[in-house]
Amino acid sequence: MIGTLFIRTLFTYAFVFLALRIMGKREIGKLSLFDLVVSIMIAEISAMALQDLRIPIWHGAFIIGLLVLMQIGVSFLSLQSRRVYELVEGKPAVLVANGEINDSEMKRTRYSMNDLLVQLREKDFANVADVEFAILETSGKLSVFPKANKRPVTAEDLGITVKSTVMPTSLIVSGEVQYDKLASVDKSPQWLREQLTALGYDAPQDVFYAAWDGQTLYVDRMDKDSRVQKQDPAL
Repeated sequence: MIGTLFIRTLFTYAFVFLALRIMGKREIGKLSLFDLVVSIMIAEISAMALQDLRIPIWHGAFIIGLLVLMQIGVSFLSLQSRRVYELVEGKPAVLVANGEINDSEMKRTRYSMNDLLVQLREKDFANVADVEFAILETSGKLSVFPKANKRPVTAEDLGITVKSTVMPTSLIVSGEVQYDKLASVDKSPQWLREQLTALGYDAPQDVFYAAWDGQTLYVDRMDKDSRVQKQDPAL
């Protein structure tokens, strides 16, 4: 009995995990209605297959596989046809346009003024008069664009040239040197050791995290109670 439950649980977990990976990556809050229905059905079928041992496990696997194929098929059709896409995903609703509230869209989407004000406050807008456009996305999120005179000043507005953002490369994580990352930035273990010594670190084991952005080495010290004990022969 216990063995059967264990095997069914392990199989169901692996199969559902594989099914969700095949369906693609999306945040829970950005699932379309169809994706949400498929996910709920997969969860229900998995639970039934685990609770009722009289149901052959392949029955549940077959239904889940069929749902995944349906989801992939609908996704493919959505890419090919705008009409199918709008049917499955829905269309964004413009609630505020050119600084004016769109009453008809508010009613159509059953979106109250309270809802709008709450969402605007969450976006740091206390006054509707400061908003040029507010668009209710198909995910339920509200995208807000301020009026031109309410936008934060940018470097472009001031005519200032700024450097492009560089993604830092992790060189040490939890006291362990990431040699592949070190090589990717054309740096050697000797260079890293010299940098750490100059900053007052005896060994990589004293570092919780270190990252290089092309100009500066950021280093965060390892707490004493979590310090790595093993030694790194390369350094």
